[in-house]
Amino acid sequence: MTVTELPALNAILNSYATVLIIAGLAAIKMKKPKAHSAFMFAALGVSVAFLTSYLIYHYHVGHVGFAGQGTVRTVYFTILISHLILAIVNLPMIILTVVPALRQRFDKHRKLAKFTAPIWLYVSITGVIVYLMCYRWYGPPLGL
Repeated sequence: MTVTELPALNAILNSYATVLIIAGLAAIKMKKPKAHSAFMFAALGVSVAFLTSYLIYHYHVGHVGFAGQGTVRTVYFTILISHLILAIVNLPMIILTVVPALRQRFDKHRKLAKFTAPIWLYVSITGVIVYLMCYRWYGPPLGL
């Protein structure tokens, strides 16, 4: 695998994270805590793999410009900025949500998860949208 293939891998990993988070949320609603834990830890593992791949890619490639023009450029940057801000906020939130679960402090875990899960979902979904807009729908990124 070359560095230029990592954005596609990242989108796949974000897609898997989305499916796993949704499955984890469904499992806990169906009162299946073991399945919930399995899905959420799988989502965490996939997200760690994504972050590692993302950092490797941007270490080698640096800044990636967006080739779209006009109104779509505003849409793209609105999605990208909200995605980046929430991704930065979400990383410590995930850690703060997982630790109480590991300590079997499910009351605290539940309180934090109400905020963490929707943000994690948003970040995973918008990560795929950013990839599609930047690498597939609006031509090759500037500078690549």
